[in-house]
Amino acid sequence: MEAHHHKYQKSHQTTPAVAQVGDRIPLTIRKLGVNGQGIGYFKHKVCFVPGALPGEIVVAQVSQVHPHYLTASLHRIRRQSHHRVAPRDDYANVAGGFELECLAYPEQLKFKRQVVWDALRKFRPRGYRQYDVRPTIAADPQYGYRNKAQFQVRMIDGHVAAGLYKSQSHDLIDMPTCQVQMPGTMKVVRTLVKLIEQLNIPVYDESNHSGIIKTLVVRESLANKDCQLTIITNTPKLIHKHKLLAAIQDQLPEVRSVMQNVNPGDTPLIWGEETIHLAGETYLTESLMGLDFRLSARSFLQLNPFQTERLYEEAAKALQLTAGDVLVDAYAGVGTIGLSLARRVRQVYGMETIAAAVDDANTNAKLNGIDNALYQTGKTEDLLPAWQANDRHFNALVVDPPRTGLDRHLIDAILKSRPAKLAYVSCDMATLARNLSRLSQTYRVDYIQPIDMMPQTPRCEAVVKLSLR
Repeated sequence: MEAHHHKYQKSHQTTPAVAQVGDRIPLTIRKLGVNGQGIGYFKHKVCFVPGALPGEIVVAQVSQVHPHYLTASLHRIRRQSHHRVAPRDDYANVAGGFELECLAYPEQLKFKRQVVWDALRKFRPRGYRQYDVRPTIAADPQYGYRNKAQFQVRMIDGHVAAGLYKSQSHDLIDMPTCQVQMPGTMKVVRTLVKLIEQLNIPVYDESNHSGIIKTLVVRESLANKDCQLTIITNTPKLIHKHKLLAAIQDQLPEVRSVMQNVNPGDTPLIWGEETIHLAGETYLTESLMGLDFRLSARSFLQLNPFQTERLYEEAAKALQLTAGDVLVDAYAGVGTIGLSLARRVRQVYGMETIAAAVDDANTNAKLNGIDNALYQTGKTEDLLPAWQANDRHFNALVVDPPRTGLDRHLIDAILKSRPAKLAYVSCDMATLARNLSRLSQTYRVDYIQPIDMMPQTPRCEAVVKLSLR
């Protein structure tokens, strides 16, 4: 037995690899992967090629060899898809956030609907073959829509650079322009880059975790074109702070709020725990659905303000609200969904784990004269049963979870409380389909409506209407 084992090991070790790093291989691209990369097969091994489109015959250069798949860069296109278009950004297929910029927009919409179907086939919720997955609602505009820039700051060739990382790396790409961003966000970022260099403020160095400025976060209000700037730093000390603030006031009058967030050391998280008010207001104001919302620096807001009202109207349509309904707004953020719908129902209760966002939500209710909405800090899975135990009953629920989907304890609480009306707003189709596997035992999936919130990327949003079986 032992000899046989050694013999197997030896023959296993001498099995030649399908391809080596640097090899150029011919590929026919069969489809797009969930992250927007082209998928082909080389000697029966799957190969992912960013920037390659279905139907294309390409030469790809192998960049990584994994046990079960290859990754490669696009070296040359031998036969081009007639759906290929020229991207507006030089960074397409290099940095994240532009993965589909070379694909004609109608095909992007079809791809996003297909992502929903692929996730359903993988997780197979009850009756999924009969689901009504509707055509993706298009975005308008398809460029210049992102209201928030979150750019890393590093030194490149002796100069301050701000941009995004190359895919699967920490190599920064300096971005003087970015066509998917709202123009105001880019103006603020590029002005800050110049000021940081002029004032010689040290920027973060990943090799030894030294320096000060790590990240610039700029949010722009579509309603009034004001901006909020948050400077994320490695230390609480910000050298030349007063000169920097004076220059911002002089050169960027649209910046109405300047904050500093302290996030020390080597961490995958962008934000730290401590946020310091440096100048102007502590918040930015955005308008949605005829309401004004105050946003603190860390508050969540959909990145596409042009499409957000459409998303919330789809959630309202799925809920079919009436004046007697009591609505729970789970994962409420600053209350944008619940407050937008408050005038259609008797009462709104909301919850959120970030205390600052809950303060924003309750402030936003007062700001808009809404007296039938109340937000509390805590986890939905904890608060729902507690509220019901205290006779705070509800018949409608809207959930808008992060990419990780619904917590399993929350699904337990939903299945126990069985609200008659349930709308699920999802930004990740895999976790949506996995959650539907459990929810569909009790709820019928009436339809899934994909909505394009982020053109030029593979990201898809969807609203699901569920009703009790």
